[in-house]
Amino acid sequence: MSTEAILMSPEQLAALQAAEPVVVIDTRDADTYAAGHIPGAVNLREIFTFLATSTPEGLQELKATFARALGDAGLSGAETAVFYEDAMNSGYGQSCRGYYLLTWLGYPKVKVLNGGFSAWKAAGLPVSTEAATPTPASFPDRPLTGVMLTRADVLAALGTGTVLLDVRDVDEWIGESSSPYGKDFAPRKGRLPGAKWIEWYRFMKPSATGPVFKSPDEVKAECATAGITPTDTIYLYCFKGARASNTFLALKQAGFADVRMYFGSWNEWSRDPGLPIESGLPALVAPAPLPLAA
Repeated sequence: MSTEAILMSPEQLAALQAAEPVVVIDTRDADTYAAGHIPGAVNLREIFTFLATSTPEGLQELKATFARALGDAGLSGAETAVFYEDAMNSGYGQSCRGYYLLTWLGYPKVKVLNGGFSAWKAAGLPVSTEAATPTPASFPDRPLTGVMLTRADVLAALGTGTVLLDVRDVDEWIGESSSPYGKDFAPRKGRLPGAKWIEWYRFMKPSATGPVFKSPDEVKAECATAGITPTDTIYLYCFKGARASNTFLALKQAGFADVRMYFGSWNEWSRDPGLPIESGLPALVAPAPLPLAA
């Protein structure tokens, strides 16, 4: 899958809006949306705020909540959904969370505005303060795709060849904080046993209009620093599936074949005292000694 298949520039989005049915979804908070947004964009903050669990009941609630909300936003299956946030590094991956959720729900056409609203404004494109009034549609009921992991899936993967990739901020990775909501928001601090770590910011780079995603080769290079290849099976997690959605998009557009996400993430895992964690500073694993020459 190429970069262009998922990510759009502001100019590409403006051209798409003029050419075919598009539903643009603003994932920022209501006040920020009201102060100025892409003309016609629908505000759907719940894309970012909804906290999910991976029980059958929790996943059914997740599906029902967003099938209803996205249908109300005007998505019937015929339109291209385009998500955006303010800037790619300031919203904890919230626009990408929309991309991930629609990928899971089997929606056929999903894109993300690369660079977010900041890039749209920098391109000199129009801004509106008028709230959109979408025409509700019947959201398509399609088979769910296999990108969603449950707590049981992750537990079964511990100690196997599956790559568990933690993309949280460094204070969470080293066990100083339990979440971006506060150090003690969740009951336990730490990480999944055996997890590798690449902080989610590393899949982006500066540009003249603000942070944008790195190229596929740059993403592969970042993964190589943690010993991760495009042929690995990769299970992503963060705190609630937002930052990991940013990484999910980065890896998919770079051609990584088998990427899935534990959407319940640390918010769910840390609340079950029966589930194993590693805590404290990650231990340095010494490299194996080189064999002696004969």
